[in-house]
Amino acid sequence: MTEPASLAESFRRLIAATGPISVAQFMGESNARYYASRDPLGTEGDFITAPEISQMFGEMAGLWLADVWDRGGRPAKVCYVELGPGRGTLAADALRTMMRFGLEPEVHLVEGSPELRRQQQKAVPQAQFHQDLSTVPTDRPLLLVANEFLDALTVRQLVRTAEGWREIMVAVDDEGRFVPIAGPKPMDAAVPEARREAEEGTVIETSPGAASIMSETAGRLAEQGGAALFIDYGHAQPRTGSTLQALAKHRKVDPFALPGEADLTAHVDFAILVEIALSRGARWLGTVEQGAWLRAMGIDHRADTLAGASPQHHETVMRAKERLTGDEQMGKLFKVMGLAGPAWPDGAGF
Repeated sequence: MTEPASLAESFRRLIAATGPISVAQFMGESNARYYASRDPLGTEGDFITAPEISQMFGEMAGLWLADVWDRGGRPAKVCYVELGPGRGTLAADALRTMMRFGLEPEVHLVEGSPELRRQQQKAVPQAQFHQDLSTVPTDRPLLLVANEFLDALTVRQLVRTAEGWREIMVAVDDEGRFVPIAGPKPMDAAVPEARREAEEGTVIETSPGAASIMSETAGRLAEQGGAALFIDYGHAQPRTGSTLQALAKHRKVDPFALPGEADLTAHVDFAILVEIALSRGARWLGTVEQGAWLRAMGIDHRADTLAGASPQHHETVMRAKERLTGDEQMGKLFKVMGLAGPAWPDGAGF
């Protein structure tokens, strides 16, 4: 049986036949191939997410959800929903914590990767699986978590040229390498009016996928009640410039070098997501740095407790806490955004 063509070969043939493709298409097809064919997490994979660093991360998320649920009237029927649950580690840690407070929700995991679904089923045997939010129950409050989910959704990049705004496309140079270029089609109408007169060379990114997820989640919270945490690396204020990056074997690589073989991500624009959430009727509780949020939730006390119970693991626990909260680690770059239904209470840490 012949080996399937690499995505790089497929892209080169497509570009040769029809011309450059958009960054969004390049990123979308690259990540679809990447996630469908492997478990990208852990020391053997290409990157490590916060839940894989320490159980404390999932415990803090579970504690936050249990507290909001408790102060929201302790509804009997409620769904725990997670978008892109990785190996199911965060869900398992959060659900174990919630159970301590009498909260045992139905579990609904939104995951497209067959390989990751298998691992999630082992970690959370009671989970029900969904391709997207559309099949998640609509008749009860949602307690939703999305950790490092939005950053892998495709971005569209626009650049200000001497001729006006153009979409950044991916072409092939004389040596067969993928390179970004400005496309020929005027795109001024796609740029917010306030940003149209930016300097030549300015790049702005939009994520239609992230906007769609936020719109649906916020609309659900407005109708069904509940609360949500979106945790990701990104910026709380509007900014410009390309943030597209690729990770392979825990190292940053050229985002155009290894389509389908590296994890492509871009910074999340939390500022625009807040506007979308409010427009759909949800309450925005705030967007704060991950380190500050975890400390407000009590991670220092939890780390001391874990280290005290297992002195031989003291250094490991403290190193994990520093990685999650340290300014030079994940503490500042990663943000936590909280949302709630109109009648639901504020959440801790915001």
